[in-house]
Amino acid sequence: MKQILLITDGCSNVGMSPVVAAAHAAAEGISVNVVGVLDYGDVGELGAVEIAEIAKAGNGLSRLVHMRELTRTVQMMTRKTVVQTIQLAVQKELKQVLGDGSIDALPPEKRGEVVRVMDELGESSSLQVALLIDASASMKPKLAAVEEAIRDLMLSLQARQGKSEISVFHFPGSRNGDDCKLDLGWTNQLDGARTIFPKLQMGGTTPTGPAIMHVIDFYRQGGYGRSSRDETDGMMSGYVV
Repeated sequence: MKQILLITDGCSNVGMSPVVAAAHAAAEGISVNVVGVLDYGDVGELGAVEIAEIAKAGNGLSRLVHMRELTRTVQMMTRKTVVQTIQLAVQKELKQVLGDGSIDALPPEKRGEVVRVMDELGESSSLQVALLIDASASMKPKLAAVEEAIRDLMLSLQARQGKSEISVFHFPGSRNGDDCKLDLGWTNQLDGARTIFPKLQMGGTTPTGPAIMHVIDFYRQGGYGRSSRDETDGMMSGYVV
């Protein structure tokens, strides 16, 4: 199962619409979750609308949270999207077999068995989460909260039975106009994440759409040359928000 987890605090202002980019991700079986990080101010009405629309187009979830809630929210959204991915796949199979995609349409004993299997798949299925961090100037005061959230997310993923990997990107990639930069390739180790944040230079524009496309390309290339296919590729379809 493949996810992009976008952490941002405002509106995109350069390049392709992030909503269109998220739709491209969903078409390739990559769900896009979006966390809008608030502080004492507000991301603004336009930012909040954009965050919701990105997640909707990307078959994912969106939340607006304060920094103190970031860690819990990131873990919750990751787990919930895994469950929804499995539910969509199961409902698709049910529709093909029974002509009805609803688990509720099954007899109680069958329904309980399906739910049990879905729970097991949620823990045992392989999972890849590509974190995409808004590194514009306004995010600088929130960087410590983002770092803590990533560390705790990695601990949570390590506790799963199935194979879990994380990669980290930030955007904009540089002051020279790069849309996005890979900070950490696929890993299940905490040590790599600790080296990212001291190096980040905050500032520049907010090319959210091009950054999402950059991560999609990373997935397409199997992590820049590494094969990373799994059994749930292409299963997600339809909005879940």
